[in-house]
Amino acid sequence: MSPNPATNKLLVIGYVWPEPRSSAAGGHMMQLLDCFLADGWQITFASPAGDGEHKADLTALGISEQSIELNHSSFDTFVCTLQPDVVLFDRFMMEEQFGWRVEKHCPQALRLLETSDLQSLRDARQQALKEQLAAGQSEDFTELLSLSTGELFKRMANSDSAKRELAAIYRCDLSLMISDAEIELLTEQFKLPPTLLLHCPLLLDSRPQPVPSFAQREHFLSIGNFRHAPNWDAVLWLKNSIWPLIRQQLPKAQLHIYGAYTPPKATALHNAAQGFHIMNWAPDALEVMRNARVCLAPLRFGAGIKGKIADALLCGTPNVTTPIGSEGMHGQLPWPGSIASNAQAIADAAVQLYRDDAAWQQAQTAGWELLAARYERQHFAPLLLERIAECRSNLAAHRLHNFTGSMLRHHHHKSTQYMAQWIEAKNRLN
Repeated sequence: MSPNPATNKLLVIGYVWPEPRSSAAGGHMMQLLDCFLADGWQITFASPAGDGEHKADLTALGISEQSIELNHSSFDTFVCTLQPDVVLFDRFMMEEQFGWRVEKHCPQALRLLETSDLQSLRDARQQALKEQLAAGQSEDFTELLSLSTGELFKRMANSDSAKRELAAIYRCDLSLMISDAEIELLTEQFKLPPTLLLHCPLLLDSRPQPVPSFAQREHFLSIGNFRHAPNWDAVLWLKNSIWPLIRQQLPKAQLHIYGAYTPPKATALHNAAQGFHIMNWAPDALEVMRNARVCLAPLRFGAGIKGKIADALLCGTPNVTTPIGSEGMHGQLPWPGSIASNAQAIADAAVQLYRDDAAWQQAQTAGWELLAARYERQHFAPLLLERIAECRSNLAAHRLHNFTGSMLRHHHHKSTQYMAQWIEAKNRLN
């Protein structure tokens, strides 16, 4: 472990302020912060974003908060005074904006990147979906949802987002990957050195909790932040294709859709007569998940691992999803529900789980087993801290073997520094 944890200082540069009750990314960030707090670290969370509606109270946890500005030299004074031992960039965009300033003033600080999920992978899948829908193929998504890593590489390799994202990963000393499927893609297709990556999934308490029984539950549930494009697409697919097929078999079935930041276009889909209910934000996502009988997560694109499905595991709620929804979540273990690639198959699987107590119980048991095998906080939290300590104690050698990252840091530092100086000079003239 680290030589003197009480003196270790962590600076987190957040894309947004954490909102654990609004998104899986916010929840994962809070889990990471909790790991460092438990190890005695002094934490400062800085962000250029405004306060979100559901922002976590970091100061109540003993975490200092600092507002920072993009393209502004005031950050130099701040980070130079703080002198953190470790800097955690939340998403690659923050490393692009602030990485060179950290390099300039704190060259010995370990640089971590919280990828959350691979945005370039999500973008490539979204583009593939748009192409299929534009071609009039809106029924069977089997091929789209099962693209091989080689096919994904071809779609990603020439994209601006992939080049930016992988450059940030190279420039950092260690990147936290929430999905082992994404690690496979990066190491096997992009040939990224495995030493730059650490599998760090959602860190959960895997002990089964007392939950309502099959008979005590009712309704289908779908949940997810409406600002997240994959979630909005899933709502549209439910509305237009999947839910009508479920209602044909279960005429009295009700679907409750929860999500933070509900836009008018989502509210407009509400139709009580069809059993299609837009419920807005759930103050306690686990509470509504516990009382639902089946969770629906029909994701046609995306990346990372899915917070809504993790919540379903915690609540003993079977789910029906796609290969995108299950990716990186279960390894070789049985899925706690069903995986399907077209509207009819998803609807049929959902109806069976809703009706069949025995199938439902079997799926719930599989969920408890999956939770314990792949998301146990007590297993992954020590590994995270041990890997950080190892990198810090061998930082010079670690960076020596990452020449590509050193080269990219050099050029990024120079080019971004010149650009920042030009922007500040222009602002002074104005």
